[in-house]
Amino acid sequence: MKLKQAFSFLLVLIVITKTEAQLPKVYTMDPSHLHELRNKVQQKDQQVLQLVDSLKRQANDLLRMQPVSVMDKKFVPVSGNKHDYMSQAPYFWYDSSKPNGLPYTRRDGVRNPEINKITDRTYIGRLENASRVLSLTGYLTSDNKYADKAAALLRHWFINEETKMNPNLEYGQAIPGVNSGRGIGIIETRTLMGIADAVGLLERSTTWTSADTKAMQAWFTKYLDWLLTSHNGKDEHAAKNNHGTWYYAQAIDFALFIGNRELARNLAEESKKRLDSQLTKDGQQPLELARTNALGYSTMNLQGWIAVATLAEKAGVDLWNYKTPTGASIRKALDWLTPYALGQKQWTYQQITEYNKKDFYSLVAQARHKFEETNKVYTQEKLEEKISDPIVDLLYLK
Repeated sequence: MKLKQAFSFLLVLIVITKTEAQLPKVYTMDPSHLHELRNKVQQKDQQVLQLVDSLKRQANDLLRMQPVSVMDKKFVPVSGNKHDYMSQAPYFWYDSSKPNGLPYTRRDGVRNPEINKITDRTYIGRLENASRVLSLTGYLTSDNKYADKAAALLRHWFINEETKMNPNLEYGQAIPGVNSGRGIGIIETRTLMGIADAVGLLERSTTWTSADTKAMQAWFTKYLDWLLTSHNGKDEHAAKNNHGTWYYAQAIDFALFIGNRELARNLAEESKKRLDSQLTKDGQQPLELARTNALGYSTMNLQGWIAVATLAEKAGVDLWNYKTPTGASIRKALDWLTPYALGQKQWTYQQITEYNKKDFYSLVAQARHKFEETNKVYTQEKLEEKISDPIVDLLYLK
């Protein structure tokens, strides 16, 4: 009898181990859910196939995308090296009352189109979107043409000697007449979290090699070290508002990607203090409410905390159910924000640009899986009237 029980246990263990080995190495996504979606595609599940067809249409368009690089910009950072990423602060403008318009002056929430002259920020965003769509499509459909394209784009930005980005953000969000870069610019590399997931999805393809993964991990190791030790990195680490939130999201994600789970866990535990300082007991976010686009920034910061909680869980830390000393929590922040984002209550703070409900759509979709008892609140009815996102629907809406 004991021998039979032991044999049964061994069989279960083998099945579990085999299943885990088949799961993609992703961090902001649910690997088990992705594996299930892949199986449903193979089983011709019509609901999933319909969403995948929408995703494939995006991916097919991206097959024509030319590789992008930091080397494409027409400007050169003060380092003299175009391999260094650079960007300009979005809310700072030419000051006509001063000689040569310098130093630039701040207009919070009003984006200066001049920033688009430096292409690094735009291109890294395009890269993240393309690699995410292509790698996910390739993983779900087992069609290597999508993985081939994603791999080519990633190698061009991160691996190829002639075109790769140096792993630092010394020159992010510079203010003309004031500085050549700031810690605040680090929020622009939150797109790298999606790229880390893309690598995990590509590992199931024939085009992506173990050498590619090692090269990407080596790049992320250097970038994470820069985040933790540089002046700009330390400034962003200490940021009290959404910048601090997204710093933790990035640092935890990158630590998981390079296999340093202990560092990821330590950062996740540390992030609790930042959550403590950001929320009131009823879930308001005062530092974001002080902005000229308060609804948008409250949403973005909460997106950051959803990301931190998702990543922290993979490091063995539960932020979903964590409560601050005042009783605040991620759920309370979401409960407070929801009626305003859905237009059920009048927003009384500033919002000088149009609010993007699509951002709230993805946020709520993720939250529903952690706060099941509040599903009636998060039914998506008003959002789904006008918003549909095949990636969000595939990843979160079961």
